[in-house]
Amino acid sequence: MNPKLQVKHVRKRFSLKGSQPLIAVQDVTMTVQTNEFVSLVGPSGCGKSTMLMIIAGLETLDEGEIRVDGQVVSGPGRDRGVVFQSYTLFPWLTVEGNVRFALKKSGLNAAKQDELVNHYLQLVGLQEFANAMPNQLSGGMRQRVAIARALVYHPQMLLMDEPFGALDAQTRMAMQELLLNVWQKEQTTVLFVTHDIDEAILLSDRIYVMTPRPGQIKAEVCVEIPRPRNLVETESDERFIRLRREILSLIRVTPN
Repeated sequence: MNPKLQVKHVRKRFSLKGSQPLIAVQDVTMTVQTNEFVSLVGPSGCGKSTMLMIIAGLETLDEGEIRVDGQVVSGPGRDRGVVFQSYTLFPWLTVEGNVRFALKKSGLNAAKQDELVNHYLQLVGLQEFANAMPNQLSGGMRQRVAIARALVYHPQMLLMDEPFGALDAQTRMAMQELLLNVWQKEQTTVLFVTHDIDEAILLSDRIYVMTPRPGQIKAEVCVEIPRPRNLVETESDERFIRLRREILSLIRVTPN
């Protein structure tokens, strides 16, 4: 079976004024299977977000190839939904309007759009806030809107760039469990970037660990903890503790 996402030997460099080009990622190769939840972790500045932006088609690559369902990625596309760390909602639109915006070029009639918008607002628990404006919502609620908007047009993959990084610990835990619930119901293929090892273990089927810049894949770690999972029970599992220790060891950078 061909993977949903195939990344082969990707290299990306950035030109810096007055200095040599900076190589962000080098020779990155990885796969994500259909309906799989895969996380990308590594030390700060290793190129995790750069890789996600390249896969999303929002950054170009210098070498290598990326395919989704066998098709070469050459730019943004409706086959990939993206959720960022920042709250990328339109402040002048209601919650419903923000989600509906993703269907603007779908060609669907109004009744079908209503059905989809209502379904995904219900899925993320925001149907009662359909007419609220973004500035009336908490951070966690805004990210729930962003997730609903990314899913409403049925992308083949969901790309998430540290989507809970700006949230407080309690809200983050609630959002992790919400995402697990949504993923289990929708069976969407997910590539998730995070600096939080515990979060990666809780959510993922597999975890790719990156080296310091220039980022490369250092290791692939399988998370063989049964689903469904919740944070309290999973964190006390011996397998979780062992995986956490292993990934910390892989990520640890010794100061010069």
